Amino acid sequence: MTRDDSSNVMPVAVRTWLNAILAERISDQLLLTQPEPGHLLVGLAGSSKSVLIESDHATFLRRDSELPCGTWDACTEGWKPALNLPMPTPGAQNTQRPLIEASITGYTIHYDILGFAYWMLSRQEEVGRTDLDEHGRFPATSSHAAKHNYLERPVVDEWLAILAQVIARVWPQLTLKKHSLRMRLTHDVDTPARYGFLNLPGLFRAMAGDILRRRKPLDALKAPVIWLGSKERLHTSDPYNTFDWIMDMSEQHTLTSAFYFICGRTRPSHDALYNPRHPAIRELMRRIHSRGHEIGLHPSYNTYQNPDSIVSEARELRDICHAEGIAQDNWGGRMHYLRWQTPGTLYGWEQAGMAYDSTLSYADRPGFRCGTCHEYQALDPVSGQALHLRIRPLIAMECTVMAPRYMNLGSGEKALNKFSDLKASCRAVGGAFTLLWHNSLLEQQQERALYKNVLLA
Repeated sequence: MTRDDSSNVMPVAVRTWLNAILAERISDQLLLTQPEPGHLLVGLAGSSKSVLIESDHATFLRRDSELPCGTWDACTEGWKPALNLPMPTPGAQNTQRPLIEASITGYTIHYDILGFAYWMLSRQEEVGRTDLDEHGRFPATSSHAAKHNYLERPVVDEWLAILAQVIARVWPQLTLKKHSLRMRLTHDVDTPARYGFLNLPGLFRAMAGDILRRRKPLDALKAPVIWLGSKERLHTSDPYNTFDWIMDMSEQHTLTSAFYFICGRTRPSHDALYNPRHPAIRELMRRIHSRGHEIGLHPSYNTYQNPDSIVSEARELRDICHAEGIAQDNWGGRMHYLRWQTPGTLYGWEQAGMAYDSTLSYADRPGFRCGTCHEYQALDPVSGQALHLRIRPLIAMECTVMAPRYMNLGSGEKALNKFSDLKASCRAVGGAFTLLWHNSLLEQQQERALYKNVLLA
């Protein structure tokens, strides 16, 4: 149900942003307008036909996770997919009429598909939240998507696919955009070496851990040799030095890996031990670049609420890369610990002139935090202004699936099934399966086997 008042007038900047989403996802010949409060209209130049969408923009300005949620069975009305679609809305759906109805001029949709897309993509739900975890992160367990069991579905993509079907019926001559699955392999370089960047007391503690906790006395014996041999280049025997193996795997599948480096220390206990100017790190960056892979930024722990710190660390990364003759067309990365504050963190990336951010997934659950696996233009839901920054949603972090503190699925078949299901969902909507896998979590053969199988899935 819509309200015919000023709160249901969608700001022009938001409508322009949604029009850009439609151009990228469906067709760049479409034009989105608002003929009156409470309605959006999708038109085509030179055509008298249209798709009218009932717009409840005021509903999707809510900054909470308590919005009621129903479902809609697309199949009963002759649309695909056959799965029930989640339908967050404050009012009950009128079961006496179809959700999508033919009209004299085309079709009318009695659900605010684009308002819901705005709510999910902008992360309006997260603005000003205080129900955060120990790292100041908005957790999956507090989200509307988790509460209503659609976190592992790209629901924005599914709803836009419904809209695309309607548009195809109205304008059958219009060629719509086609999308296919792609994989984005990303690697946060938190600990490039197990031993190489430790001080002497830290080395002794690591050796004691090898013996007492990890039950690997041979590793303890090798540790001093590896430590001494890591001054100019990462030692080939360091168990965390898996970079060449990662790049080998990517190249076998004609993929590019992106490696995100920490370039500051805003909380030493949670940030990296290495200095990005260390000769071994510089050599690693040169090697990554020479093989055609990407280097990016992993802003340190306390930068997510401090745009100036992100700008400073981005400048540090660029300075190092420039000195090493490393040039890239685009620079991007991901926040350390997946720390994020909507909309403040956006501005650090924007002011740093970065092309994209790939933070937006939850640490405690994998899935579609933004409701999509497609890249899109960032929007500040507070000001209603679009940014130059692009959002590349993260779909799965390996430790979210594998680690005991999260889903605890280990490195066997259960974990593979979870990764495969998420990848299949991305394939179904022609999106990008963006995977985060740390170099330090490929030490064991079963971890490497799982990684290989995820690439093949």
